[in-house]
Amino acid sequence: MMSWTRNIYSKLRWRLKMLALHAKRELDWLTHGRRYARRQRSGTGVIVSLTSYPPRFGTLHLTLKSLLSQTHVADRTILWIARGDMAALPPAVTQLRAAGLEIIPCDDLKSYKKMIPLLQQGCNAPIVIADDDVHYWPDWLEQLMEARDPARLEVICHRMHRVKLGADGLPVAYNEWEFETGNTESSILNFPTGIGGVLYPPNVFGPEVLNVDAFTAYCPRGDDIWFWWMARNNGATFRRVPHRQEFHTWEGTQEVALWKDNLGAMMNDNQIRAMIGAYGFDTERKTT
Repeated sequence: MMSWTRNIYSKLRWRLKMLALHAKRELDWLTHGRRYARRQRSGTGVIVSLTSYPPRFGTLHLTLKSLLSQTHVADRTILWIARGDMAALPPAVTQLRAAGLEIIPCDDLKSYKKMIPLLQQGCNAPIVIADDDVHYWPDWLEQLMEARDPARLEVICHRMHRVKLGADGLPVAYNEWEFETGNTESSILNFPTGIGGVLYPPNVFGPEVLNVDAFTAYCPRGDDIWFWWMARNNGATFRRVPHRQEFHTWEGTQEVALWKDNLGAMMNDNQIRAMIGAYGFDTERKTT
């Protein structure tokens, strides 16, 4: 089969899969939505937190429904929206308040809105951040919570890269890391990625995480890098859940995705260099 034919076939298959997921999510909510809204919260204190902006509002309700229908019910599910974008939220999103969704306006801190506002409030609960363009399977949150050990200062994720170091003990270029590693050990060299969802335990950050001037200057488009660095510098390690799962993003959402700039323009490398210059990179700690 010619390469262009394979590409067309692959794109068509992906589109059909996403249409099926879309239809399944809407049918599930139509059938069970009221029951989801009445369910008892888990009592574990866990907060699911995410943010969005107008280019993603058209499919945002699909991601939110997948989060609100989890087998492990979060105590709070919060959507943070920049104050100037609140009026643009569609009814498909605002109606989900009836199912327990909290929609809170905040300062426009770009992608950092998913966690910084909670931390500014002094939140001391487990926080799970999610992306606004992903279909999350029903036991996504349950798998994160089951993998967590409250006795350890450990960040749990569904998807991560393994950082590779050069002869100088510093990270090599981002594109040379081991992407989507299957490694399940806990390590300071594991780098969680937000698309899969990341569970941050209480007290995982020091006060520097709230330094808006710093993360705006060093990591303006790299919240994953900032939160990894801040947790790592505070003594945390990072581990992936044992389950492997395929991630699906809603059609059209990747036209404005951060990862295109971060990889294409090598912004991740620039931001990592800026973080090393500002905070150093601990090569003395055990790396396994």
